[in-house]
Amino acid sequence: MDKLRAMELLVATAETGSFSAAGRRFNLSPASVSRHVSDLEAHLGVTLVHRSTRNLTLAEAGETFVARAEGILASIRAAEADTASLQDVPRGVLRVHSRTMFGIAVLAKLQSDFAALYPEVTVELHLSERPARLREDGFDLDFRIAPPQEAGLMRRRLFASERVLIASPEYLAQAPTLTAPSDIRHHACLPYILGPDTAYWRFMKGGEIEEIAISAAFASNNGQVILEAARRGHGIALLDEYTVAEDLREGRLVRLLPDVRVTNATFEEGIFATFLETVQVPTKLRVYLDFVAASWQRFAGLTDNVAPRH
Repeated sequence: MDKLRAMELLVATAETGSFSAAGRRFNLSPASVSRHVSDLEAHLGVTLVHRSTRNLTLAEAGETFVARAEGILASIRAAEADTASLQDVPRGVLRVHSRTMFGIAVLAKLQSDFAALYPEVTVELHLSERPARLREDGFDLDFRIAPPQEAGLMRRRLFASERVLIASPEYLAQAPTLTAPSDIRHHACLPYILGPDTAYWRFMKGGEIEEIAISAAFASNNGQVILEAARRGHGIALLDEYTVAEDLREGRLVRLLPDVRVTNATFEEGIFATFLETVQVPTKLRVYLDFVAASWQRFAGLTDNVAPRH
């Protein structure tokens, strides 16, 4: 019996609640996962998982074992990372998770140059809107818009991020004038969905903050969808500057109220590189972070293409 693999599969089963989901994580069938867990139970002489036709639950012994196993697996990953960091030449697979828009607007565009410099590092880039669970999901690095709160994680702030109001020239040609934040009430807006509550945009100028409820002409929980809607003239969007820089340079979009700071959350957010705390940062991770930090400006600079005041 492969005790380490059985331990990994039991922890994955506890996290996901099913043999099927745990199997997908390790590219195994549900039957194979179940067999590994059963072998571990036979070896220990205890029941670890209560099985029923509807769900799986950990037995008391299973809860105790999983708690210990999580620490053991984390220590093994840390040992592997520390050993890999001693390599002179960066190599191996680097599993990276990122917010969707940062991944598309910056990381994907940097990949060819990074691969040319470090051909022995294979980057796996995963995109979603939720922070990754680094230990549980096996990621080396997560790019977030807020600093991590979990224990055992390190962070590196790559840059501060400013959100900007944008719209297409076609939309602005037929829309009411927009010279102050209060004018936003008369416009079609394309907010990012943060939850079931009404969307609010916060405007700050001269230290004064004005919060305005946004009536959505269209909304989405995906920044790329909102960006495309703005390009097609459906209304005004609030997006991170690095996601719209190219559209602004090429005139597809226009920046609005450039002397006012705007956000849908806080004014202190940025891009934070989040990774597991280790004695020494693995070489493949260190060179990737250094490369992104040195190169992102090529895709994050804004132009002077702003909407004229009427």
